Amino acid sequence: MSNRPGEDDLIARFFAPIAAPEGLGLIDDAALLLPPAGAGLVLTKDALVAGVHFFADDPPNAIARKALRVNLSDLAAKGAEPVGFLLALALPGDWTADWLEGFARGLGEDANTYRCPLFGGDTVKTPGPLMVSITALGRVAGGRMVPRTGVRPGDLLYVSGTIGDAALGLQLRLGAPALGELDAASRQFLLDRYLLPRPRLALAPAMRQMAHGGMDVSDGFVGDLAKMLGVSGVSARVDLARLPLSAAAQAAIALDPALFQIAATGGDDYEILAALAPDEADAFEAAAAQAGVAVTQVGEALAAGEAPLFLGRDGAPVAFARGAFSHF
Repeated sequence: MSNRPGEDDLIARFFAPIAAPEGLGLIDDAALLLPPAGAGLVLTKDALVAGVHFFADDPPNAIARKALRVNLSDLAAKGAEPVGFLLALALPGDWTADWLEGFARGLGEDANTYRCPLFGGDTVKTPGPLMVSITALGRVAGGRMVPRTGVRPGDLLYVSGTIGDAALGLQLRLGAPALGELDAASRQFLLDRYLLPRPRLALAPAMRQMAHGGMDVSDGFVGDLAKMLGVSGVSARVDLARLPLSAAAQAAIALDPALFQIAATGGDDYEILAALAPDEADAFEAAAAQAGVAVTQVGEALAAGEAPLFLGRDGAPVAFARGAFSHF
Protein backbone atom coordinates (compact mmCIF):
# COMPACT_ATOMS: atom_id res chain seq x y z
CA MET A 1 0.00 0.00 0.00
CA SER A 2 3.03 2.28 -0.10
CA ASN A 3 1.93 3.62 -3.52
CA ARG A 4 -1.11 5.31 -1.97
CA PRO A 5 -0.88 9.12 -1.97
CA GLY A 6 -0.45 11.05 1.28
CA GLU A 7 -3.19 13.36 2.52
CA ASP A 8 -2.12 16.47 0.62
CA ASP A 9 -1.55 14.54 -2.59
CA LEU A 10 -4.83 12.69 -2.10
CA ILE A 11 -6.74 15.98 -1.91
CA ALA A 12 -4.88 17.47 -4.86
CA ARG A 13 -5.35 14.37 -7.02
CA PHE A 14 -8.94 13.37 -6.32
CA PHE A 15 -10.84 16.34 -4.91
CA ALA A 16 -9.22 19.60 -6.05
CA PRO A 17 -10.21 18.91 -9.69
CA ILE A 18 -13.92 18.76 -8.75
CA ALA A 19 -13.89 21.72 -6.33
CA ALA A 20 -15.53 25.07 -7.02
CA PRO A 21 -13.61 28.39 -7.05
CA GLU A 22 -15.01 29.07 -3.57
CA GLY A 23 -12.85 26.17 -2.39
CA LEU A 24 -9.67 28.16 -3.20
CA GLY A 25 -8.02 25.14 -4.75
CA LEU A 26 -8.48 23.16 -1.51
CA ILE A 27 -5.10 24.46 -0.28
CA ASP A 28 -6.51 26.70 2.45
CA ASP A 29 -8.17 25.82 5.75
CA ALA A 30 -11.51 27.27 4.67
CA ALA A 31 -13.62 28.23 1.68
CA LEU A 32 -14.95 31.69 0.86
CA LEU A 33 -18.62 32.04 -0.07
CA LEU A 34 -20.36 35.30 -0.94
CA PRO A 35 -24.12 34.61 -0.69
CA PRO A 36 -26.34 36.22 -3.32
CA ALA A 37 -27.94 39.46 -2.17
CA GLY A 38 -31.28 38.89 -0.47
CA ALA A 39 -30.89 35.13 -0.25
CA GLY A 40 -31.10 33.12 2.94
CA LEU A 41 -28.73 30.20 3.38
CA VAL A 42 -30.12 26.76 4.25
CA LEU A 43 -27.63 24.32 5.77
CA THR A 44 -28.08 20.59 6.23
CA LYS A 45 -25.82 17.70 7.19
CA ASP A 46 -26.09 13.93 6.86
CA ALA A 47 -23.48 11.31 7.69
CA LEU A 48 -23.46 7.83 6.13
CA VAL A 49 -21.66 4.86 7.70
CA ALA A 50 -20.79 1.57 6.03
CA GLY A 51 -22.94 -1.22 7.42
CA VAL A 52 -25.65 1.24 8.48
CA HIS A 53 -26.57 3.34 5.44
CA PHE A 54 -24.93 1.31 2.68
CA PHE A 55 -23.06 -1.94 2.22
CA ALA A 56 -19.29 -1.79 2.45
CA ASP A 57 -18.95 -3.52 -0.93
CA ASP A 58 -21.26 -1.11 -2.76
CA PRO A 59 -19.58 0.61 -5.73
CA PRO A 60 -17.60 3.66 -4.55
CA ASN A 61 -19.21 5.97 -7.12
CA ALA A 62 -22.68 4.96 -5.83
CA ILE A 63 -21.67 5.55 -2.20
CA ALA A 64 -20.52 9.06 -3.12
CA ARG A 65 -23.72 9.79 -5.05
CA LYS A 66 -25.92 8.59 -2.22
CA ALA A 67 -24.03 10.70 0.32
CA LEU A 68 -24.60 13.85 -1.71
CA ARG A 69 -28.14 13.05 -2.79
CA VAL A 70 -29.53 12.49 0.70
CA ASN A 71 -28.42 16.02 1.57
CA LEU A 72 -29.90 17.43 -1.63
CA SER A 73 -33.19 15.79 -0.65
CA ASP A 74 -33.19 17.85 2.55
CA LEU A 75 -32.61 21.03 0.54
CA ALA A 76 -35.48 20.15 -1.81
CA ALA A 77 -37.87 19.71 1.11
CA LYS A 78 -36.92 23.16 2.36
CA GLY A 79 -37.57 24.72 -1.05
CA ALA A 80 -33.87 25.52 -1.42
CA GLU A 81 -31.63 25.56 -4.47
CA PRO A 82 -28.19 23.95 -4.01
CA VAL A 83 -25.17 26.22 -3.57
CA GLY A 84 -22.38 23.80 -2.68
CA PHE A 85 -21.15 21.31 -0.08
CA LEU A 86 -18.39 20.36 2.33
CA LEU A 87 -17.14 16.79 2.58
CA ALA A 88 -15.70 14.86 5.52
CA LEU A 89 -14.36 11.43 4.58
CA ALA A 90 -13.11 8.90 7.15
CA LEU A 91 -11.23 6.13 5.35
CA PRO A 92 -10.55 2.70 6.88
CA GLY A 93 -7.13 1.13 6.55
CA ASP A 94 -7.87 -0.91 3.44
CA TRP A 95 -8.69 1.96 1.08
CA THR A 96 -7.08 2.01 -2.35
CA ALA A 97 -6.37 4.70 -4.92
CA ASP A 98 -8.69 2.94 -7.38
CA TRP A 99 -11.54 3.00 -4.85
CA LEU A 100 -10.99 6.69 -4.15
CA GLU A 101 -10.83 7.50 -7.84
CA GLY A 102 -14.26 5.90 -8.33
CA PHE A 103 -15.64 7.73 -5.30
CA ALA A 104 -14.38 11.11 -6.52
CA ARG A 105 -15.67 10.46 -10.04
CA GLY A 106 -19.19 9.72 -8.82
CA LEU A 107 -19.11 12.70 -6.48
CA GLY A 108 -17.93 15.05 -9.20
CA GLU A 109 -20.49 13.86 -11.72
CA ASP A 110 -23.39 14.36 -9.30
CA ALA A 111 -22.00 17.71 -8.15
CA ASN A 112 -22.10 18.79 -11.77
CA THR A 113 -25.54 17.29 -12.48
CA TYR A 114 -27.16 18.93 -9.48
CA ARG A 115 -25.12 22.15 -9.66
CA CYS A 116 -23.86 21.68 -6.13
CA PRO A 117 -20.04 21.97 -6.24
CA LEU A 118 -17.49 20.91 -3.65
CA PHE A 119 -16.22 23.77 -1.48
CA GLY A 120 -13.83 21.83 0.78
CA GLY A 121 -13.73 19.48 3.72
CA ASP A 122 -11.46 17.05 5.52
CA THR A 123 -10.05 13.56 4.97
CA VAL A 124 -9.00 11.39 7.91
CA LYS A 125 -8.25 7.75 8.68
CA THR A 126 -10.43 5.65 10.96
CA PRO A 127 -10.05 2.29 12.73
CA GLY A 128 -13.76 1.76 12.14
CA PRO A 129 -15.89 1.49 9.00
CA LEU A 130 -15.95 3.98 6.16
CA MET A 131 -17.86 7.16 7.01
CA VAL A 132 -18.94 9.92 4.62
CA SER A 133 -20.35 13.15 6.02
CA ILE A 134 -21.58 15.99 3.83
CA THR A 135 -22.75 19.46 4.78
CA ALA A 136 -24.82 20.93 1.97
CA LEU A 137 -25.68 24.59 1.52
CA GLY A 138 -28.73 25.90 -0.30
CA ARG A 139 -30.33 29.26 -0.88
CA VAL A 140 -33.87 30.58 -0.65
CA ALA A 141 -34.89 34.01 -1.88
CA GLY A 142 -35.86 36.31 0.96
CA GLY A 143 -35.18 33.61 3.53
CA ARG A 144 -38.40 31.75 2.61
CA MET A 145 -37.49 28.27 3.87
CA VAL A 146 -40.23 25.67 4.25
CA PRO A 147 -40.15 24.49 7.89
CA ARG A 148 -41.29 21.22 9.43
CA THR A 149 -43.28 23.26 11.91
CA GLY A 150 -45.62 25.02 9.48
CA VAL A 151 -48.41 22.45 9.00
CA ARG A 152 -51.84 23.94 9.74
CA PRO A 153 -55.20 22.28 10.46
CA GLY A 154 -57.01 21.78 7.17
CA ASP A 155 -53.82 21.51 5.11
CA LEU A 156 -53.73 18.77 2.51
CA LEU A 157 -50.82 16.35 2.89
CA TYR A 158 -48.87 15.26 -0.17
CA VAL A 159 -45.95 12.95 -0.82
CA SER A 160 -43.78 12.84 -3.93
CA GLY A 161 -42.77 9.84 -6.01
CA THR A 162 -43.36 6.36 -4.66
CA ILE A 163 -42.90 5.03 -1.14
CA GLY A 164 -41.23 1.87 0.12
CA ASP A 165 -39.02 1.02 -2.85
CA ALA A 166 -35.76 1.57 -0.98
CA ALA A 167 -36.91 -0.36 2.09
CA LEU A 168 -37.89 -3.27 -0.13
CA GLY A 169 -34.57 -2.96 -1.97
CA LEU A 170 -32.81 -3.33 1.37
CA GLN A 171 -34.90 -6.40 2.15
CA LEU A 172 -33.85 -7.81 -1.19
CA ARG A 173 -30.19 -7.20 -0.35
CA LEU A 174 -30.78 -8.97 2.98
CA GLY A 175 -32.23 -12.01 1.20
CA ALA A 176 -35.97 -11.76 1.94
CA PRO A 177 -37.36 -15.01 0.43
CA ALA A 178 -40.50 -13.58 -1.21
CA LEU A 179 -38.56 -10.88 -3.04
CA GLY A 180 -36.45 -13.48 -4.77
CA GLU A 181 -39.56 -14.44 -6.75
CA LEU A 182 -39.80 -11.00 -8.39
CA ASP A 183 -38.84 -10.65 -12.02
CA ALA A 184 -35.35 -9.34 -12.77
CA ALA A 185 -36.50 -5.84 -13.76
CA SER A 186 -38.45 -5.37 -10.52
CA ARG A 187 -35.54 -6.59 -8.42
CA GLN A 188 -33.14 -4.21 -10.16
CA PHE A 189 -35.55 -1.28 -9.76
CA LEU A 190 -35.82 -1.83 -5.99
CA LEU A 191 -32.06 -2.27 -5.60
CA ASP A 192 -31.41 0.94 -7.52
CA ARG A 193 -33.89 2.87 -5.39
CA TYR A 194 -32.07 1.76 -2.24
CA LEU A 195 -28.63 2.57 -3.58
CA LEU A 196 -29.34 5.79 -5.50
CA PRO A 197 -31.93 8.22 -4.08
CA ARG A 198 -33.60 10.70 -6.42
CA PRO A 199 -33.55 14.13 -4.77
CA ARG A 200 -36.68 16.02 -5.83
CA LEU A 201 -34.97 19.36 -6.43
CA ALA A 202 -37.32 20.08 -9.32
CA LEU A 203 -40.10 20.34 -6.72
CA ALA A 204 -38.24 22.95 -4.63
CA PRO A 205 -39.75 26.05 -6.32
CA ALA A 206 -43.30 24.78 -5.78
CA MET A 207 -42.46 23.92 -2.17
CA ARG A 208 -41.04 27.38 -1.59
CA GLN A 209 -44.00 29.14 -3.15
CA MET A 210 -46.90 27.09 -1.78
CA ALA A 211 -46.05 24.68 1.05
CA HIS A 212 -46.73 25.57 4.67
CA GLY A 213 -44.63 22.66 5.92
CA GLY A 214 -42.27 20.11 4.45
CA MET A 215 -39.61 17.51 5.12
CA ASP A 216 -38.05 14.61 3.29
CA VAL A 217 -38.90 10.98 3.99
CA SER A 218 -35.60 9.50 5.09
CA ASP A 219 -36.51 7.26 8.02
CA GLY A 220 -39.95 6.01 6.97
CA PHE A 221 -43.20 7.57 5.70
CA VAL A 222 -45.35 6.87 8.75
CA GLY A 223 -42.77 7.98 11.31
CA ASP A 224 -41.53 11.02 9.41
CA LEU A 225 -45.04 12.30 8.77
CA ALA A 226 -45.81 11.83 12.47
CA LYS A 227 -42.67 13.83 13.32
CA MET A 228 -43.71 16.72 11.09
CA LEU A 229 -47.24 16.72 12.48
CA GLY A 230 -45.94 16.54 16.06
CA VAL A 231 -43.59 19.52 15.82
CA SER A 232 -46.34 21.48 14.02
CA GLY A 233 -48.75 20.79 16.87
CA VAL A 234 -51.40 19.16 14.66
CA SER A 235 -52.86 15.74 13.98
CA ALA A 236 -54.02 14.15 10.72
CA ARG A 237 -56.13 11.56 8.98
CA VAL A 238 -54.05 9.58 6.48
CA ASP A 239 -55.41 7.12 3.93
CA LEU A 240 -52.77 4.44 3.35
CA ALA A 241 -54.76 3.16 0.36
CA ARG A 242 -53.53 6.30 -1.40
CA LEU A 243 -49.90 5.66 -0.58
CA PRO A 244 -48.12 5.74 -3.96
CA LEU A 245 -46.46 2.40 -4.68
CA SER A 246 -44.34 1.51 -7.69
CA ALA A 247 -45.24 -1.47 -9.85
CA ALA A 248 -42.27 -3.31 -8.34
CA ALA A 249 -43.45 -2.60 -4.79
CA GLN A 250 -46.98 -3.69 -5.63
CA ALA A 251 -45.64 -6.95 -7.06
CA ALA A 252 -43.57 -7.53 -3.92
CA ILE A 253 -46.50 -6.88 -1.61
CA ALA A 254 -48.68 -9.23 -3.68
CA LEU A 255 -46.13 -11.95 -2.96
CA ASP A 256 -46.02 -11.14 0.77
CA PRO A 257 -48.64 -8.69 2.18
CA ALA A 258 -46.53 -8.21 5.33
CA LEU A 259 -44.11 -6.20 3.17
CA PHE A 260 -46.64 -3.33 3.03
CA GLN A 261 -45.78 -2.38 6.61
CA ILE A 262 -42.08 -2.40 5.74
CA ALA A 263 -42.80 -0.18 2.74
CA ALA A 264 -44.82 2.29 4.85
CA THR A 265 -42.32 2.50 7.71
CA GLY A 266 -38.95 1.70 6.15
CA GLY A 267 -36.32 4.34 5.42
CA ASP A 268 -34.30 5.65 2.48
CA ASP A 269 -37.20 6.85 0.33
CA TYR A 270 -35.91 10.44 0.13
CA GLU A 271 -39.25 11.63 -1.17
CA ILE A 272 -40.88 14.90 -0.09
CA LEU A 273 -43.74 15.47 2.34
CA ALA A 274 -45.66 18.70 1.74
CA ALA A 275 -48.54 20.39 3.55
CA LEU A 276 -50.47 23.13 1.79
CA ALA A 277 -53.80 24.91 1.87
CA PRO A 278 -56.61 23.27 -0.14
CA ASP A 279 -56.88 26.28 -2.44
CA GLU A 280 -53.24 25.73 -3.49
CA ALA A 281 -53.72 22.06 -4.33
CA ASP A 282 -54.43 22.45 -8.05
CA ALA A 283 -51.54 24.86 -8.56
CA PHE A 284 -49.18 22.60 -6.61
CA GLU A 285 -50.17 19.54 -8.61
CA ALA A 286 -49.77 21.46 -11.86
CA ALA A 287 -46.35 22.78 -10.85
CA ALA A 288 -45.22 19.30 -9.82
CA ALA A 289 -46.42 17.85 -13.13
CA GLN A 290 -44.58 20.54 -15.05
CA ALA A 291 -41.44 19.72 -13.02
CA GLY A 292 -41.82 16.04 -13.86
CA VAL A 293 -42.40 14.97 -10.24
CA ALA A 294 -45.42 12.86 -9.32
CA VAL A 295 -47.22 13.96 -6.16
CA THR A 296 -50.07 12.20 -4.36
CA GLN A 297 -52.48 13.56 -1.76
CA VAL A 298 -52.51 11.09 1.13
CA GLY A 299 -54.40 12.88 3.88
CA GLU A 300 -55.48 16.01 5.69
CA ALA A 301 -54.05 17.76 8.74
CA LEU A 302 -56.41 18.15 11.68
CA ALA A 303 -56.45 20.22 14.84
CA ALA A 304 -54.34 18.88 17.68
CA GLY A 305 -55.97 16.21 19.77
CA GLU A 306 -55.73 12.52 19.12
CA ALA A 307 -52.65 10.91 17.58
CA PRO A 308 -52.57 10.85 13.77
CA LEU A 309 -55.02 8.31 12.37
CA PHE A 310 -53.66 5.99 9.70
CA LEU A 311 -56.34 4.07 7.84
CA GLY A 312 -55.40 0.80 6.17
CA ARG A 313 -56.30 -0.24 2.67
CA ASP A 314 -59.45 -1.86 4.13
CA GLY A 315 -60.47 1.44 5.76
CA ALA A 316 -59.72 0.23 9.31
CA PRO A 317 -57.29 2.07 11.63
CA VAL A 318 -53.74 0.74 11.54
CA ALA A 319 -51.26 0.80 14.42
CA PHE A 320 -47.55 0.42 13.72
CA ALA A 321 -45.10 -1.06 16.21
CA ARG A 322 -42.46 1.26 14.78
CA GLY A 323 -43.18 4.13 12.41
CA ALA A 324 -39.65 4.89 11.32
CA PHE A 325 -36.02 3.87 11.51
CA SER A 326 -34.11 5.19 14.53
CA HIS A 327 -30.39 5.01 15.22
CA PHE A 328 -30.94 4.86 18.99
